[in-house]
Amino acid sequence: MSVLYSASGGIATLTLDRPESRNALNLEMCDRLIEVAQECFSDNEIKLVLVRANGPVFCAGADLKERQGMSAAQVRERRMRGFAAYAALEALPMPAIAVVHGPAVGSGCEIAAACDFIVATPQASFRTPEALRGTVGATQRLPRILGKRLAKDMMLTGRELSAEEARQAGLVSRLVLSSELESVLQEIQNTILDTSSNSLRLAKRCIDRGVELDPQGALATEIAAIEEQLASGGWMGRK
Repeated sequence: MSVLYSASGGIATLTLDRPESRNALNLEMCDRLIEVAQECFSDNEIKLVLVRANGPVFCAGADLKERQGMSAAQVRERRMRGFAAYAALEALPMPAIAVVHGPAVGSGCEIAAACDFIVATPQASFRTPEALRGTVGATQRLPRILGKRLAKDMMLTGRELSAEEARQAGLVSRLVLSSELESVLQEIQNTILDTSSNSLRLAKRCIDRGVELDPQGALATEIAAIEEQLASGGWMGRK
């Protein structure tokens, strides 16, 4: 499998598993990401999703070898499946965390940015060289996170952000030493597992929808979530 999936104790882990290709995103991986994301979406027992990768590279971007000999229609279909994969991760109702331990390039940035936040080690880096490669991609999520000027610098010059630069810019939420990564993730898992699943999902929904609305619309979204929680009997942290 190009993406491994495991679920236990309320934690689901999606692992990019093409280390021999530096986890370059191909059509099979797109379809597999959609499949496992849908499995997470429909499992009410899952409270947290971790997106990880095997090998030293998180994701080297799109698999350019796969595109050799493709027709325009085939390239278009492959690109649309990529967009669908990112959207499937972004649509997860429960918290999703990208664990980035190495380079995230192009599609790797998209996968990481589609998660709710990123925990990275100092070995992580972020780069979007699509325009320099003569294509278009990764132009939408990063400007919303980093601001358009830094996103343009990355896209138009190939600038690579180190893990620390990405943390300062707001792309990486937590930067931890490799030796401390698993203990930090365990702390996060323990906190989330001890929290109301409903309140986590509602809070995520309010933030995701609210940032796209004006203040009045955003407040209405939160009030609607409060009413939903009250109606469910899940107020004040009941699980």
